[in-house]
Amino acid sequence: MKFNKFLLVLLAGFFTTIGFSCKKVLEVQPNSLAAEENHWNNYEDAKGGLIGIYTLMRTAMVADNTHWLMGDLRQGDFTSTNRSDLKAIIDGELNASYPVIQRVSNWKRFYSVINAASLFIERSREIVASDPRYTPINNQVDVAQARALRAFAYFYMVRIWGDVPLLITSHDGDFNTHPRTSKDKVLAYATSELLLATKVLPFRYGGNDPIFPGLYYGANWPTWNGVLFTKLSAYAVLSHIAAWQGNYLDCEVYTKYFLDNITSLNGDGSFGVKYISVDELTENVNGYSPFAFKRAVQIVGFGFEYGNGEATANGHLEQLTLAAPLILKANPEIFIPKDTIRKAFTDVNDLRFSIDPLTKLYRKNYFTNYSSEQPIFSKIKCIGSAQISGNFALFTSAVLFTRYEEVTLLRAEALAVLGQRDEAISALNRASALRGIKPFQSNSSSDVIEAIFAERRRELMGEGWRWYDLVRLNRIKKNNPAFNTLLANGGIYWPVSRDILSANPSIKQNPYWN
Repeated sequence: MKFNKFLLVLLAGFFTTIGFSCKKVLEVQPNSLAAEENHWNNYEDAKGGLIGIYTLMRTAMVADNTHWLMGDLRQGDFTSTNRSDLKAIIDGELNASYPVIQRVSNWKRFYSVINAASLFIERSREIVASDPRYTPINNQVDVAQARALRAFAYFYMVRIWGDVPLLITSHDGDFNTHPRTSKDKVLAYATSELLLATKVLPFRYGGNDPIFPGLYYGANWPTWNGVLFTKLSAYAVLSHIAAWQGNYLDCEVYTKYFLDNITSLNGDGSFGVKYISVDELTENVNGYSPFAFKRAVQIVGFGFEYGNGEATANGHLEQLTLAAPLILKANPEIFIPKDTIRKAFTDVNDLRFSIDPLTKLYRKNYFTNYSSEQPIFSKIKCIGSAQISGNFALFTSAVLFTRYEEVTLLRAEALAVLGQRDEAISALNRASALRGIKPFQSNSSSDVIEAIFAERRRELMGEGWRWYDLVRLNRIKKNNPAFNTLLANGGIYWPVSRDILSANPSIKQNPYWN
């Protein structure tokens, strides 16, 4: 599936094919997408402005591998091979003076997303009057996506920093005088924006969706699946906001709507959504990998299409995890120790990883060279066709926020917390049914909440969830004194970048890091 030429030109403006620079990405000015007054004139301007928001959100998540450094490293399963900056993150030393820590703790790139979305919401309606091709419903659908992206950016930041400045108009793009807003108010705003968006967002673009039937910007659903926020994308984010707030009643409602309507993403002769097998997950069998290319299974995700020249050296988990024999690099920068692997994968029939007790052979879907001192985490391995040197390779994996299995496990979590044990077990077993493990039995004396989070650990390994799952689990269980201290004192959040503090006297550091 290929984007059209206009979209390719736009994306090329943000990423180069070889070795894009995260530093330059962070220098994008908040108003760079629509500084000129003549930007809001025609159909093409609308398309460019909208896709630009998606591009900025992808940039914000992948610059310096932010999504994985923040989601997978701290108290996670990975160990640093020889990088002291990554070890500092793993150990929770987030105020250490390493350049990468300083860069990822700067929230400015997320405000580029927010300002671009606000500009689009405010100005795009002008195009309706000037270009008859841009219909009112086209504009309403586009504005709904901009609202959803802005809300997603706020939720993403709140998980990282807690309180953040709440800016809702584009002239607030220069945020050097704005203080932080309480996380509860920010999440309430994000929830309200997403609920507004769900009233307009279609299930699918470029097909027979009742809200917006027909082609979307001249293209059909196979062009757009896995690219744009759908109605179910918004419900997935709503579900996570509610869970992060401990509002499991709303989480149950949102996830139920999601699961009840999931087949609405199917049809039109394209890849639909289903529970995928282990080989589909890790080997892209039948083209169903949620990391390779773009597919409807990427409920919320941002792709790097190889066919569009988007292969990059940076901004992918593989940059940190892969090494020989998969690429020429001698050693990975992070790996999962064998004792951690064995503790996580306890079922001898687990198709993701297990060791045959008789032959001692191991399954290779998640790990390569398990017998070595540093097993290669190879669950995600979307490698470009060219490699220039030992430490330089091109990757094309998407940055993935959520997929069908993840939302199902989130629903199981909500049901378990609400005391609906049988329903929670049913959801847990649906999510893990294709993984080869024994189903969780309703008469088991084991803690179903612990079982759900143990399955999330296995299924979502390397997808940026581990730290946030630990936060939610410990909020529920409250049986870990050290983690209770982090929760009570705001230690779960990252410190605010020194650059932000220097530029804006209204911003105060998270007290835990003072």
